Amino acid sequence: MSSPNPSSDPRSPVPDGESAYKDRVYRSSGGIAGGVLLLALGGWLGIDALVRGEGRTPWLALAALLFVVPLVVAFTVRPAVFANEDRLRIRNPLRTITLPWAAVGSLRAGYSNEVFDQAGVKYQLWAVPVSLRGRKRAARQQSRAAMDDPTGRTSMTAKPPRAPGDQTVEDLRELAERRGGAESAQGAPVVKWAYEILGPALAGAVLLLVLGLIG
Repeated sequence: MSSPNPSSDPRSPVPDGESAYKDRVYRSSGGIAGGVLLLALGGWLGIDALVRGEGRTPWLALAALLFVVPLVVAFTVRPAVFANEDRLRIRNPLRTITLPWAAVGSLRAGYSNEVFDQAGVKYQLWAVPVSLRGRKRAARQQSRAAMDDPTGRTSMTAKPPRAPGDQTVEDLRELAERRGGAESAQGAPVVKWAYEILGPALAGAVLLLVLGLIG
């Protein structure tokens, strides 16, 4: 489930003197919670092996921590989506993609939530996971509302219930349509690799390989 920061809604007008670049942040609370638990467990086991281990055990523990911890952080704690009046910034496990709204072609909520740039290149929104259970719950709520209001008058004025991830994609789609023509929202996509994740993970993998070769 994604967790937006309600205090920085990009659809709200920006008061005089405040920055127009304040981001609304979407993150997966479930992913963060799982990542924190894995890091706590891995840290406890790894540090214990480093302190009490004998022979090659401390080196193996160090290599494993270097390799595993960055990847756990990358796939659980790191993913986030930032949206403001000018751009969409997607922080995925190994890359950060910045898309000015003019560069956004479309957003799609399917088996995964995705954004396409104007050239058709696809980027997945890791921080906005798809919840089939949430979609079923929203469908039940919509069906119940239709039964309670057979005339359909309420459904014509009220937004239909949506799963959190689907609602996030819809909000981003509306923002892209509204801001795509703005002068400050022009530009090309920018993709940057997360070397702060790749570097330690690669070092850990190399150390594990060396320790495995020397027996």
